[in-house]
Formats: sequence, C-alpha cells, structure tokens
Amino acid sequence: MADLVEQQADEREALQSIYEGDTNFKQVDATTFQYKYGEDDHYKSFLVEVQWTDNYPNEIPKMNLDTFYNRNLIPAVKTKIQQVLVEEAEQWLGCGMTYTLFECLKDRQDDLTAEQPEHVPTHSIDLDSAGVNALKISDNGEANKRKEPKKEQLTKAQKRRQWERTDHKGDKPRGWDWVDIVKHLSQTGSKDNIVVNSSGSPNSNLNGPSSVLQPLNI
Repeated sequence: MADLVEQQADEREALQSIYEGDTNFKQVDATTFQYKYGEDDHYKSFLVEVQWTDNYPNEIPKMNLDTFYNRNLIPAVKTKIQQVLVEEAEQWLGCGMTYTLFECLKDRQDDLTAEQPEHVPTHSIDLDSAGVNALKISDNGEANKRKEPKKEQLTKAQKRRQWERTDHKGDKPRGWDWVDIVKHLSQTGSKDNIVVNSSGSPNSNLNGPSSVLQPLNI
C-alpha cells in the first residue's frame, strides 16, 4: 500500500510538471484530474475526468464523461470515448497511466466525435406522455364566461321609464322615492299639519309640532 501511495505521489508531481501552463488541464484534488479537448463550448468539445482509486495504478482508474461540461455530448460519442480509454488503460496496469490516457485521445478526437451533431439536439415534448393532452388554453376563459350571470334585458319602454325618473344626466331627482304625502298622512295623521314648500319637500305647519318627514325607500 505504501508503494502505491508513493507511486501516486510521483505521478502527481509529473503531471503538474508536464501540464504546467496548459489551461486544458486541471487538478481537482489529490487523486482527480481533468483534461478538456477542443475549444470552449464548441459542439465537438468534451472533457475527460480521471479519478484514481486506492489501488491505482494496479487497477483502472474511474473515467467520468458525465460532467456538466459534456451536457450536449450525445451518448454514442461518450460510449466510444469510454471504450478507447478502457482499452488503453488495460495495457498500462501497474504503471502510471493518466498522462497516456489524456494523450491517446488527442490524435483521435476528430474520429471519436464524428457522430456529434453540429447543433444541440432539440427534443419535442410528447403531451400524451406528459399527461396534459387535454389541456386547452381557452378552457379557463370559456368556463369563466359560462359562470357569468346573464344581465336582465330591459324593454325600450322600461328603459324610457327609468330615464324619465332621472334628470336626463343619469341622476335621479330629489324626492323620486318619496311616497304620496297626502296619502301617507291620511293613514297616519292630519293633513292640515303639513305644508309643502316651494321646493317640493314637506315641512310641518308653523303652528304645529316641528317634525320632518324622511324619504321612504320603496
């Protein structure tokens, strides 16, 4: 085990020296390394991550192509790159192989990404499988229309009577809802105690008790 730790330390130092200044290389931690191929965000660009296990280099390291950088890489291309890395790694068991794995892909990059489309593939949404096949944008609007109560339709004669009750400006005249004064007093008291002033509103007789009749809404 001590020999493996020493081998890993020596290889780590060698990688740092070889790739010094190479922006495509990145050491994530003591046992994880990445290398990027191609220009940033190019449709054929991809990134390979190699992670050493405790028994590395006596066993193949973990090779990850499922990083976020490779989000647009199609599965067929990922599989092809993975196969090449595994085949190469099997030939170097027992020896430091990270540099060899990174470099073996450089010469084969165009061949490995030949199936990669030039544009990001778009996926259509199957509404049936999504469970929204019955969704209609206009459904809510139609439902709201059905819920609205119907307004009462007035005849021309009814509209004319409503208009005549107003001052022809939309406002109803003062006292429009008062009951017939004389008829009301004939049922409740003497007519002689009531005087109608010039404005049309009822006042009490000066000699009688002071009272004011309030409008009665009917």
